[in-house]
Amino acid sequence: METPLIKEKTTVILTKDHFNFLAAIFCFWFAFYIYAPVFGIYLQSIGFTFSAIGIIFGSYGITQILLRFPLGVLSDFLQNIRKLLLVAGFIAALLSNLILVYFDSFFYVLTARLLVGITASMWVMATVLYSQYFTADQASKAMGIIQFITVATQFISMAISGWLVHHLGWDFPFWVGAAASIIGIYFALNIREVKHNLISMPEKPVDYLKKTIKIPQLKMLTLLSLIAHAVLFITIFGFSPMYAAELGMKEQSLMWLTSAFFIPHSLASLSFVFLKLDRQYNKVVLAICFFLSACSLIAIPLTESIFHFNLMHIFIGLFLGFIFPILLGEVIHVSPTEYKMSAMGFFQSFYAMGIFLGPLIAGVITENSSLGTVFIFTGGIALFAVVLVLLFSRTKFDNSDA
Repeated sequence: METPLIKEKTTVILTKDHFNFLAAIFCFWFAFYIYAPVFGIYLQSIGFTFSAIGIIFGSYGITQILLRFPLGVLSDFLQNIRKLLLVAGFIAALLSNLILVYFDSFFYVLTARLLVGITASMWVMATVLYSQYFTADQASKAMGIIQFITVATQFISMAISGWLVHHLGWDFPFWVGAAASIIGIYFALNIREVKHNLISMPEKPVDYLKKTIKIPQLKMLTLLSLIAHAVLFITIFGFSPMYAAELGMKEQSLMWLTSAFFIPHSLASLSFVFLKLDRQYNKVVLAICFFLSACSLIAIPLTESIFHFNLMHIFIGLFLGFIFPILLGEVIHVSPTEYKMSAMGFFQSFYAMGIFLGPLIAGVITENSSLGTVFIFTGGIALFAVVLVLLFSRTKFDNSDA
């Protein structure tokens, strides 16, 4: 076995560096979540079918599937251009927003979403760069901060998007996203990178690939995250705003749906920064959260009021807010130190299949049935996740760093 990469940090990180990085993260997500809640309604308004909308929603995951794992595997080998790759992500977001401003054909809208997928793929670079601002034993804290900023940004951007459309027109959120991309490029270029002294050379990328795939439980954790992301992108980032519109909710009122989902979602994620859950209870919490999410999803077609629809999304947002940090933390724990970035790339790349397949299948179901059926289907895959957790309930999560 070849000697893994050993590094010594030589850069002093200041408070302003954290602020600059977190500002870049804010712009990163704001650039394309600013139009997320109204995007499906917009596509309906320009004549797209539910199947076409499902393909466009799902396409966001295609480039992530293709790019995130290779970027994770090559993380150490790309260390000299990590920041430039993050900047490239902002440029892709800028081009995507400009395409959406000037074009509305299926080909161009699909291209715009594929570009946004490239942007999201660079999240691997962001997590690697920011984790190096902390010591090894503070990795969970670093991920907790990033997760909270991510959720808070998504909430703020999605809360105001309906209001922007109502008062300033369909194109305005795309212009705002373009402006956020330009501001993000500025912050990304000014990110202070942590410099290291290289003591030995890393293994070849192919060795990282083979050993990453063999990490125990990584595949199971990734499959659970795939399902959770399918639920997320079918609901609040997909078909929930369209169902709300059928119930009579106006664009300017979508902030209530967004708030119902994201406030409990962000609070659940933030709780992991301050509270430490004993890992022996993680599978129990996962099973309970997936089960209650399924119950909430299946109940949605039975609701006839906007109030009850929003109430179900409070529960869905809360339970997903617990699921995501637990799965992310487990990936960090089960992965040997020298393979954490490769494992994270594998994890992010393959859960992106949920981002792609979930909306795609949901669009086909809606085209041939109804929007209500989509939520029953989504509840079904959440119940399948419960079965998966129970199948692994006799296997303890390992801690490869112990």
